[in-house]
Amino acid sequence: MSGSIFFDKNAKPNNDQIKENLGSTGSHWDTIKNYLVENIGDVNEEWKFYNTKSGWILKNMLKKRNLFFFTPFEEYFRIAFVFGDKAVAEVEKSELPEEIKNALIDARKYMEGRGISIEVKNEEDVEVVKKLVEIKVNN
Repeated sequence: MSGSIFFDKNAKPNNDQIKENLGSTGSHWDTIKNYLVENIGDVNEEWKFYNTKSGWILKNMLKKRNLFFFTPFEEYFRIAFVFGDKAVAEVEKSELPEEIKNALIDARKYMEGRGISIEVKNEEDVEVVKKLVEIKVNN
């Protein structure tokens, strides 16, 4: 799995760069951000440079709790979640696509939970992210 398209430690990405690089999928990022404001509340964003392999990643937090990680690419972006056991059980019971459920169930379990990444390229992907955010917040 490759890292962000922004890999210069001394140049934190800005909104103009994000919009330019996301292209048509920028509207999907806007939709997710609007969903968060309208349904979740005050989500804090923090750009983090983890290392030269992953580059700049936008950490999204609800209060002090990690909600998800946003990684920009050319013409799409990735949203990565980490779910605890309770949230994994909710994903299993949900109406999410089977491939999402299976990917999460098959993911290696760490102390923090199980991780899953969604590449957002279309509206169906946006709906999956919204449902996963809802499960994360409620569990």
